Amino acid sequence: MMEDEVLLLSRPSPVPAFCWDKGKPYVGGKFSSCLNARENKLVCVTDGNSFLGSHIVKELLSRGYLVRVTIQNQVDFEDLKGQMKEDDMNKLESVVVAKMKDLESLCDAFRGCHAVFHTSSFVDPHGISGYSEQMAFLETEGARNVIEACSRAAYIRRCIFTSSLLASIWTSSNLDRVVDESCWSSEEFCRENKLWLALGKVRAEEIAWRKSKELKVRLVTVCPGLLIATSFPHAHKETSIPYLKGGPIMLRQGLLGISDVRKVAEAHVHVYEAMDNGACGRYICYERVVQRLDEAIQLENELNIQGLVSGGRSGILSEEIHSNLSNSKLARLLYQASQMSCNQ
Repeated sequence: MMEDEVLLLSRPSPVPAFCWDKGKPYVGGKFSSCLNARENKLVCVTDGNSFLGSHIVKELLSRGYLVRVTIQNQVDFEDLKGQMKEDDMNKLESVVVAKMKDLESLCDAFRGCHAVFHTSSFVDPHGISGYSEQMAFLETEGARNVIEACSRAAYIRRCIFTSSLLASIWTSSNLDRVVDESCWSSEEFCRENKLWLALGKVRAEEIAWRKSKELKVRLVTVCPGLLIATSFPHAHKETSIPYLKGGPIMLRQGLLGISDVRKVAEAHVHVYEAMDNGACGRYICYERVVQRLDEAIQLENELNIQGLVSGGRSGILSEEIHSNLSNSKLARLLYQASQMSCNQ
């Protein structure tokens, strides 16, 4: 293992240091007593510097979990600090450099964790590299390693895996049927149309399911639509573009689901907490579907990517487009979670 591939990055005191000794974690006495006193479950979030990853970290911290974060390069630590408040940074158990291509570093990062939240195998916060066919390959290999490491090292073999709505909507067949968790995008269709993000997500999720069954890892997958937030469109324009490839088709077929990133983060945690009560399988996650041309044009204006969704169409701006997307499985889970919360 390369020396720099498993490394704790410094964080502000008073959070105790979490050290690595020859690839194995060492916890000092002060930290152990703190952990025992709080009796928190330790969970790990991969690529915590990503847009979604950082929100999942915040949601877990707000619920009292002890959170370990992995990043893929030391320079990503600055991105993480830029997305987290200082108070939240202080609450982190540790921030560890663990490369998705290095199985052993992932094993070290997951050791002792009650669950692993895997958000992505490829993070490009600044949108410099784009998402290519090579990125789809990296996404798949990363997913394979994450499930393998979860099987080998996690205290409890549970993985909450972020896929994408794109892994369910792209097929050359008739889409008159309801699009739900039983639907899978066609790899051949994605490859022929160079839908690289969709290809990466569907292949990664398929590999995750195959490996989890083989290695007896309890897996759930969350498949969110396009992530948005108040500050999102302008700050993350470049990372939205790969998702919106094929945007006019998604709009025309009523498949452009969008999700507030904070709600998606909450959904991940709710799904994890519901695993004790039978939550399993896939969960399509979106708040609403873009169903009118004026909504599509508004989204384009916010992202400054004219034509990428509307395709330059003209027509009745307020005419509603029919949608067969269904998120009823997740809606039921969230309703049950709200009822349990009210009864506590």
